[in-house]
Amino acid sequence: IRGGQGVLHIRGLPRHGRRRHEYRGSQLGKCLQHPASGGYRVAVRFSKLRARLHTQACPSPHASVPGGTIIGSARCSDFRSREGRLKAACNLIRLGITNLCVIGGDGSLTGANIFRKEWSGLLEELAKNGQIDQDAVQKYAYLNVVGMVGSIDNDFCGTDMTIGTDSALHRIIEVVDAIMTTAQSHQRTFVLEVMGRHCGYLALVSALACGADWVFLPESPPEEHWEEHLCVKLSENRARKKRLNIIIVAEGAIDMKNKPITSEEVKQLVVGQLGYDTRVTILGHVQRGGTPSAFDRILASRMGVAAVIALLEATPETPPCVVSLSGNQAVRLPLMECVQMTQDVQKAMDEGRFKDAVRLRGRSFENNLNTYKRLAIKLPDDQIPKSNCNVAIINVGAPAAGMNAAVRAAVRVGIADGHRMLAIYDGFDGFAKGQVSDPGGRGQCARRSGPHRGVLPGKYLEAIAAQMHTHSIHALLIIGGFEAYLGLLELSAAREKHEEFCVPMVMVPATVSNNVPGSDFSIGADTALNTITDVSACAPSKAGAGDTNPRGICKVQGCFWLSELGDGLTGGRAARNNVEHLTEKMKTTIQRGLVLRNESCSENYTTDFIYQLYSEEGRGVFDCRKNVLGHMQQGGAPSPFDRNFGTKISARAMEWISAKLKECRGTRKRFVTDDSVCVLGISKRNLLFQPVAELKKETDFEHRIPKEQWWLKLRPLMKILAKYKTSYDVSDAGQMEHVYYRGTQGEPAAI
Repeated sequence: IRGGQGVLHIRGLPRHGRRRHEYRGSQLGKCLQHPASGGYRVAVRFSKLRARLHTQACPSPHASVPGGTIIGSARCSDFRSREGRLKAACNLIRLGITNLCVIGGDGSLTGANIFRKEWSGLLEELAKNGQIDQDAVQKYAYLNVVGMVGSIDNDFCGTDMTIGTDSALHRIIEVVDAIMTTAQSHQRTFVLEVMGRHCGYLALVSALACGADWVFLPESPPEEHWEEHLCVKLSENRARKKRLNIIIVAEGAIDMKNKPITSEEVKQLVVGQLGYDTRVTILGHVQRGGTPSAFDRILASRMGVAAVIALLEATPETPPCVVSLSGNQAVRLPLMECVQMTQDVQKAMDEGRFKDAVRLRGRSFENNLNTYKRLAIKLPDDQIPKSNCNVAIINVGAPAAGMNAAVRAAVRVGIADGHRMLAIYDGFDGFAKGQVSDPGGRGQCARRSGPHRGVLPGKYLEAIAAQMHTHSIHALLIIGGFEAYLGLLELSAAREKHEEFCVPMVMVPATVSNNVPGSDFSIGADTALNTITDVSACAPSKAGAGDTNPRGICKVQGCFWLSELGDGLTGGRAARNNVEHLTEKMKTTIQRGLVLRNESCSENYTTDFIYQLYSEEGRGVFDCRKNVLGHMQQGGAPSPFDRNFGTKISARAMEWISAKLKECRGTRKRFVTDDSVCVLGISKRNLLFQPVAELKKETDFEHRIPKEQWWLKLRPLMKILAKYKTSYDVSDAGQMEHVYYRGTQGEPAAI
């Protein structure tokens, strides 16, 4: 650098692309995109400062691409013809490719299946035309195909969730939350149109997550005279002092006669019949974009591994398959069975067989629809048969996003079943003090009822038993984390001494730590993961203008679930305290690193110590920043997954309570068996009520975690994505199943 000016040397370009550029000192550090690079990586050197700059055509392999794919995607009309598929086969042979992973919807997967069926004939034709020799025909005799479903509509049968759906739900719920603010202040009705020309999954789940007044779906059209029913519903809600109305319309919504129902038509109806101030919002393609959610990143990583394993294990006789999600487990299903069922859904809708369409859509869609109807359709109070039972709800432990949705759903289902619902405020401490009252109709207790951390019922058993007797509590629903689990154990153990505890008791897991035995997922964990992912993704971009060495050390709360999944599977970053690995990584084209530390991982390896270690060892190569996320992981707006999961699982818990109480109706039965004190959760592919007496054997009480945790098996994958040399355990790789498979025991879980 001489006199504030210098010479920029661009290395790695073809000779004709070499150029000399001058820059001024004020331009130092700016990110350059050189038009002459032709896709080559560009290295910039001056004095002792080195920066590696990438052209737009050469992205980092670990870059987080929002709402899209770095390899591109297109609908190819040429591939629909045999001539196009012949060209494709020739290209694969020239590259020596005989294993194909297809990511797309039913159209892409159907095309892949046709391509595989024609493979032998295509090779023979290429050999006949002289484009390949007979040795190539023998060498590449068969093609293996595995599909992964990428679709925001979740419209492919055989999987509970397709890649991209959860991210689209995030966009929708963000808009709904923003709209609800202005709608409440202005007492407006909003009609939201969301994507889904042939599938109403996005509309259904967003309606369930936000408590919409009405939802229009292509698979489940409204009954005749729906216009009158809609107006009555909106009027009733306004009469109950509700200041806003939300109506969600799927893009392909129809009536019973297959006539389209548009958002504008719904608006005109509301304005004309009720005179409400009504607005229409059409979300459009904004649902396809944005930053991928934590769930989608993890799902895509798991499905990608499952697809590769399926290809490695494939034989010439193996039919093409689709890797899909069943509960919390990756499974393989025959490709054409899934495609055929997906096509059968549309055929059923065209023929007016809408009940068949809902059933064919899958258990996830069917469960969501049943839950929404249960919560949205309320009979008049005088038409609800009374059970003469009092059911109490209590929150225990630290707060977790989605608890409010769980409480509301439980209260509404309880009222619909004829129970008198009671809210217990401030956990077991408040229970002992008699802080028990009516939640107020539709479940608004959630806003007032907060968890009370660290207080277990042990020293309050006498007082709690007295309150159970005073308020004639016939069943108890506990929502919380590991403290709630310990409290349930203590109440169960006290049954011999206090008969008041001889009632049905069930726990719904809700904790950011996701450490409750008996459930793979807990309410609040997904929101916490998204918080960590958002901060992690922002770390490089927030490193500073012109900074080419983004870096960070983050400290997260809870059990290792958050630090493990929040790191490796959401960005392919370094996951262990390996300074040498990160230093070597920084010397390559991957100019960033992130280390996540769990708050309880070690007394000696503190966040400050790790920060100082990396700062010292990385001197001259990279610098460090640290960030302690703290309690922000417990706050914020709940993710769509947590709202939906909390709503469905607590509604199912109340149905279990109602069934138990129905068994002893008219008698004074005492519940003393182990199966009357349970934890409700998702275990692999099933939704199970597991007695706490059995779960004690599976619990590590010292470390407050289950002895076996499913997500620990993902650690090798995390290390691979962080570019460590390691192996991946494929012992759990599944065998091919049929699309109608529904699990071996218990009721099937549906995400």
